[in-house]
Amino acid sequence: MRKIVTSVNMSLDGDIDHMEEWHFPYFGEEAQALAREQLFASDAVLLGRETYTAFAEVWPTMEAGDFGERMNSLPHYVVSTTLTEEQATWRNTTIIHGDVTEEVAKLKEQPGQDILMYGYGRLAHTLLKAGLLDEIRVWLHPVLSGHGDPATLFFRDGSNIPLELAATRTLDTGIVVLTYRRTAAA
Repeated sequence: MRKIVTSVNMSLDGDIDHMEEWHFPYFGEEAQALAREQLFASDAVLLGRETYTAFAEVWPTMEAGDFGERMNSLPHYVVSTTLTEEQATWRNTTIIHGDVTEEVAKLKEQPGQDILMYGYGRLAHTLLKAGLLDEIRVWLHPVLSGHGDPATLFFRDGSNIPLELAATRTLDTGIVVLTYRRTAAA
């Protein structure tokens, strides 16, 4: 069975948004190599509507070598009740309109590599609660963003789900990548 892995960039004060203000100074060569490794270990991308919209605006024209080619050529699955086929302009996009947990469970059962998600919004929270999200990779940045409200913080109300630390990796720019998995008790 395939794993669903979400990768989220976070400031020390829990901000997972406003990345344009704090993320890029820490995204050096080592971070780029790890992001590439993560992408190439996957053969599909699963996104919520907001992340899909942001990615679909920039990635099709992004000049990012083999990373960009890989990002643009992979199948993109977007969970949305409002996105139409006409709005889904990023190639290889499939819209999941129905029962999210049922449809994503079917994706996990297909043969293949990891399914990669970016961010930790409503979709990731839903999948974690349903037992479908296998790993959360938090890229903890050594910066306080000074922003935050419930929609832009890692925190999600009702998330009493035990996790275990599976791995840590400290990058040369000070980012610490923390990999968590659900505990057996969860």
